Amino acid sequence: MMKLNNKRTILVGLAFLSICAFWQMYDSVIPLILTKTFKINETISGAVMAADNVLALFLLPIFGSLSDRTDTRIGKRTPYILTGTVLAVVLLNILPFLDNGYYASPSAGKLAGFIVLLGLILISMGIYRSPAVALMPDVTPKPLRSKANAIINLMGALGGILYLIVAALMYPNSKVAGAEHVDYRPLFIVVSLIMAVSIIIMYATIREKELNRKNQELEAEHPEWNLAEHDASGNEVLPREVRRSLGFLLASIALWFIGYNGVTTWFTTYVDKVMGQGLGGASTCMLIATGGAIVSYIPIGALASKAGRKRTIMSGIIILAVCFMSGFFLTTLSSKLNIVMFIVFALMGFAWAAINVNSLPMVVEMCRGADIGKFTGYYYTASMAAQVATPILAGTLMRHVDYRILFPYATIFVAASFVTMSKVMHGDSPAEAKKGLEAFEDM
Repeated sequence: MMKLNNKRTILVGLAFLSICAFWQMYDSVIPLILTKTFKINETISGAVMAADNVLALFLLPIFGSLSDRTDTRIGKRTPYILTGTVLAVVLLNILPFLDNGYYASPSAGKLAGFIVLLGLILISMGIYRSPAVALMPDVTPKPLRSKANAIINLMGALGGILYLIVAALMYPNSKVAGAEHVDYRPLFIVVSLIMAVSIIIMYATIREKELNRKNQELEAEHPEWNLAEHDASGNEVLPREVRRSLGFLLASIALWFIGYNGVTTWFTTYVDKVMGQGLGGASTCMLIATGGAIVSYIPIGALASKAGRKRTIMSGIIILAVCFMSGFFLTTLSSKLNIVMFIVFALMGFAWAAINVNSLPMVVEMCRGADIGKFTGYYYTASMAAQVATPILAGTLMRHVDYRILFPYATIFVAASFVTMSKVMHGDSPAEAKKGLEAFEDM
């Protein structure tokens, strides 16, 4: 029986760790710089912060597909990962100099330079995000990709945690409270080092080309894994029914991201308007949801290995929809946070983990071996399009209808994803259930 190489998967996941460390810092620090140093209002700052999702709609499919067609001595994904990381690390360390320079002597040129530099950094990250994620299925047999993707997600969570620890130690509240300006150069340097060291270790330990070749040889021994067929010219093509499943799966991904990210984007404002609760209460709920996702990986692994990816996802969808509907009643019938609400948010994290861990493997399961980067781009196009649309759509409804529409809105879209997901007939890979510590491999 095949067994996942956990050590190798962790090393491959270092690329995703570097990506998540960057985004955690970007989302935390850049809004502060825009609003406090450059005095840009929240609307324009929000538009600047949304630019990464808009760029991702175009960049991720492009570079995913380009990496599919690349063939170098070090592989097809590694050149993009190295190039993107080097550019991002160099450009990232210029940002705080522009920030400090504008504070010392404001000018339109420095502001324009800062915005242009942000754009270049986002492009640099776009160069290697799809190739970094596509590297895992390149070197992992199809039946083991859900297990591997869970480890990749854990590595991403570790990247975010590393940043939070660094930021908490370097910039405690006693140091920044009341400060007119904060110098973020040390923080940018440390995060850049985390990114660089992660990619160096990955490059030194992962022989992409050799591992990809071995994986292709293994998959050639198991033609039943390949959903593609040969046309009259001998080329591999996906059958119509597989393309149909892919379309329904991408629609499902967009729908559940619209529901989930609508809540995560607007929840802080929602609890303020509807419940009269502040940032602390909202943060506690979202922290519990995150904790619920992390501690639920082992039971999710047991469920996925026993029931398969599709059933695990659909179970997660049902739980998530019930949690959102419960959230509506809990937040509108009470003005205080309570234990029942915390339980609902913990279950919400469990449900989201069940959905998220298994969806990307189902997408790449349907592609030809040569198209993994392209199909990874499809996954991100569906999820990013949802994340671009849902803050605007949910915000408009909350403004013109009622703030209390947020949870029903999320429930409707998540429930719709259950309908589309029921039409997905390909991409599953059920495995034998395991118990105890072995189930950890099935996260």
